Amino acid sequence: MKISILGGGGWGLALSKLLAENGHELKVWEFNPINYALLKQEHGNPLLLKGIQLPDTVSFTNTFEELADSPSQIILLATPSQFIRKTLQSIPSELFRRIFHYPELKAIVNVAKGIEENSLKTIDQILIEELPLEVQGKICALSGPSHAEEVARGLPTTVVIAGSDEELLIWLQDVFSNEYFRVYRSPDLIGVEIGGAIKNIIAIAAGIVAGLGYGDNTMGALLTRGIVEIGRFGAAMGALPETFMGLSGMGDLITTATSPHSRNRYVGYEIGSGKKLNEIIKGMNMVAEGVATTRSVHFLAKEIGVEMPIVDQVYQVLFEDKNPREAMRDLMLRDLKAE
Repeated sequence: MKISILGGGGWGLALSKLLAENGHELKVWEFNPINYALLKQEHGNPLLLKGIQLPDTVSFTNTFEELADSPSQIILLATPSQFIRKTLQSIPSELFRRIFHYPELKAIVNVAKGIEENSLKTIDQILIEELPLEVQGKICALSGPSHAEEVARGLPTTVVIAGSDEELLIWLQDVFSNEYFRVYRSPDLIGVEIGGAIKNIIAIAAGIVAGLGYGDNTMGALLTRGIVEIGRFGAAMGALPETFMGLSGMGDLITTATSPHSRNRYVGYEIGSGKKLNEIIKGMNMVAEGVATTRSVHFLAKEIGVEMPIVDQVYQVLFEDKNPREAMRDLMLRDLKAE
């Protein structure tokens, strides 16, 4: 079948390779002109996925006209979370109608992880506001411990796809799964989105811990209390508690917080090593979703009355120039309580 991917970053390209290997025809839309030129010239992007050549059944475009001229059965949203709304709103109305009102459109799968700044909306809330009413039951989220670099190399990976239509989820499991990529399903769309978003904040904290030179005791405590904060926030948003013990919760948190592939951990490590946030961001080729999400979750947690001490300290380190060692000290000296 035909599948369109909005976003030619590392994750979008890794999924295009996976889906092409599963026998589908892919068209990747990429906004950035430098990345688009690389994709056309190299049939891959060595800046994002070094040594990876994409199959011939993956093609590239930088126009919405091409997507509208050849509409797809599945649309993947692989644009960073802070740009999803802007990207959808930038599609001219006639082309938008041809892409999203296409009768054969079966699923819209978000693979980004974050919460929108200013509006403090989750991605499914953004999509409900921006997409036609008749496709809203087709909105799904794919998440889990899945670095693009490893999926592109065919290393065994397991993720979860969430949505409201179980028959659609079962069908999508078959679309995505193969011998190295296994997909589970979940009805907890909001929980899967929250797990994927907030684990990036805890991964920044994990990088800070590593950059400061702290040890395994500290890291174990951080990840354990981090998943507690994620679960507490999720419960307030109506998520299922068991979601956060699964792939999009603890699984994704462990992977993102400990891996050298993790952009969010990298940001934290550099901060723990003494660098400033602006300096770090300027030197990166890819987006660390956790930076913007830290601000969003910090304010949303206060709005809904959820205590998140780790998130609060990461926010202060990132945006109020708090010393990371002082942040750790403040976490350790909080009032004592039952676990």
